[in-house]
Amino acid sequence: MSTMNISLPEALKAFVDEQVDSRGFGTSSEYVRELIRKDQERLQLRELLLAGARSRPAAAADGAYFATLRGRIGGRTSTRRS
Repeated sequence: MSTMNISLPEALKAFVDEQVDSRGFGTSSEYVRELIRKDQERLQLRELLLAGARSRPAAAADGAYFATLRGRIGGRTSTRRS
């Protein structure tokens, strides 16, 4: 594993220390790794959403399309209603 050193103002260091304590991280490195992982996931999701928005629809979403969907899930929805 590589090492990276960062400089933080005292207020940010205090915030990181508080997050480590209150959220159950063992070290500030674990907290920073989690932040980086979450940012990677956010960027990947954003790219997927943008790719979906740029893509053409596979089929028309008209009344027949929704009727087909309702038919496919018909039995499942009636058992969940209370």
